[in-house]
Amino acid sequence: MDNELYKSALDFTKSHYENFPVASFLIPKNLRKHVAVIYWFARTADDLADEGNISQKERLKRLNEFEVNFNKSAKGKYKSGYEKALHQTIKERNLNPDHFRNLLKAFKQDVTKMRYENYGEVLDYCKNSANPVGRLILELHDIRNEEVNGYSDKICTALQITNFLQDVNRDFEKGRIYLPQDELVRAGINNLMFEVKEINLNFKRLIEYNVDRTQLLFDEGRNLLKFLKGRLLYEIKWTILGGEAILKKIRKNDYNVFLRPYLTKIDFTRLLIRSLK
Repeated sequence: MDNELYKSALDFTKSHYENFPVASFLIPKNLRKHVAVIYWFARTADDLADEGNISQKERLKRLNEFEVNFNKSAKGKYKSGYEKALHQTIKERNLNPDHFRNLLKAFKQDVTKMRYENYGEVLDYCKNSANPVGRLILELHDIRNEEVNGYSDKICTALQITNFLQDVNRDFEKGRIYLPQDELVRAGINNLMFEVKEINLNFKRLIEYNVDRTQLLFDEGRNLLKFLKGRLLYEIKWTILGGEAILKKIRKNDYNVFLRPYLTKIDFTRLLIRSLK
């Protein structure tokens, strides 16, 4: 396989900020290129759903074309070197292609669905937007166990919801609110409060509730760690700590989610040291 192409995928991961380490040194060297090309797939599809000033119809068209190309690449018909690399990764590591298709379902949903009526709808979204990533990482490491998958799903869902809480303002600017509508109504929170970035006591209590609920998912998902070993164990611990650190920053900001928390290089280093203990 073309190592230069995989190098391009690795370089691609370094050009994007994330709350968790992508293809870090903790991942075994022989797997980093596979993680990188999976990230390329997810990031590219995400950008098709979000970036640029184009119509909803055009976004869906491009995502559908991306999916068609993915399905063709599964049959050995490639339009790009990245697609060829991804196909090679799927074959070599025996990955389930449906995980990639589920990710595309979530990206398409981002184009068409701007509100979530209840927490159940949010969780359903996470099943496609986040959980497949964790399952792919496990499959890359030849871990195929439904109990383990269940714990991984909790971690990935927690990371996704943490991202929602971190990006409340950014998402609203794109027309989306991931906080459940029924909870917003009960708290007396309306769109105007998002527009003017008004945080009152009810809003803070709602965010606190969501932070606590998300932390519980992290707590439950930590059972995953007992099934892991070596570098993967440290990588996942580091990732979990990164998500929890964002929740802590939200608490420190007195639940004002319009003050966007983020992790610095110093934060990442401190969390890495903690993950190795």
